[in-house]
Amino acid sequence: MNFSEIINSSKPVLVDFYADWCGPCHMMAPVLKEVSTEMADKMNVIKVDVDKNRKAANKYGIRSIPTLMLFQNGKILWRHAGVMQKPQLINTVSRFIKEATHA
Repeated sequence: MNFSEIINSSKPVLVDFYADWCGPCHMMAPVLKEVSTEMADKMNVIKVDVDKNRKAANKYGIRSIPTLMLFQNGKILWRHAGVMQKPQLINTVSRFIKEATHA
């Protein structure tokens, strides 16, 4: 499955744009792992290395990392640059997933 197939999924997909050399990205990794486990039935979580996927990073205007983007059916539901705590992240994406399913 390629990147465009993933973000065009009817199941929401949280994309973490990151780089191996990025300190804040390393701080987000365990948070995203927990969120992925807790919300596996509601959304998928994928990581996209901006150094290896420059085309995707450029397409979505990634200027700082980590940048989190929530996609569903090819649409961007939400985006955030910077580190987030687990409760805040779950709250935020849950709200956008609910809004998207009721739209």
